[in-house]
Parts: sequence; structure tokens; C-alpha cells
Amino acid sequence: QVQLVESGGGLVQAGGSLRLSCAASGRSLSSYAMGWFRQAPGKEREFVAAISYSAGSTRYSDSVKGQFTISRDSAKNTVYLQMNSLKAAETAVYYCPADRNLRTMASVTKTQYEDWGQGTRVTVST
Repeated sequence: QVQLVESGGGLVQAGGSLRLSCAASGRSLSSYAMGWFRQAPGKEREFVAAISYSAGSTRYSDSVKGQFTISRDSAKNTVYLQMNSLKAAETAVYYCPADRNLRTMASVTKTQYEDWGQGTRVTVST
């Protein structure tokens, strides 16, 4: 029900930073918990971060905790992922799906999300 467009990816040197954006082109995101997942070639799509519909709580994978920050801006109908101290292991396509249900807390389970968008590619060079 929500069309999402991820952007902000690109080529960055190890140790650098990127801020990914996830903008809705249709309905408002304000009633949906949102997640960030990533998938490298030949790898499983994995959880990165999530934020509740109210933005009152966030969750992170252990691998990015303290390194990445998820946030949302209701005025811009956009969710962000600030990525700092990037490593080669962060090279992947990043997605920002919306929760399948309204007014939920942040989930780490990818099957609970929908409207994945096309993703944005992040490449970290060494």
C-alpha cells in the first residue's frame, strides 16, 4: 500500500559515512513501523535496524549497534539510516520495508514487512 524509494547509497571508502533515505511516494509512513535490511550477493537478507511507528523505540542488529542510527521525519515522510565507520562487510543493497500492520513496534523479522522498494546499493572500498 506504500511505495518506497531508497536512495543515498554509493561508493565510500572504509571508515567513511553515508546517510540512506527512504521516501514514501504515496501514503504517509506515520502509522507504520519501518525497518532497514541489507542483502549482499549470495547472502541472506538480514536485519539492520527498525523504528516503531511512533518513533518511540528503535532496534539494531548487534553488528551495527553504536555505528548506525535509524530515524524518521514525519514532515518529510522519510526514514533515514545514518551509517558511520563503514566496513567492507557493510557492502550490500539496503532496503527499508514497512511493517505489514499498522501501529506496531519495531520488528527484526523480515516476513513481518512489505513494500520493500528497489533498494539502494552501498559499496565500501578498502
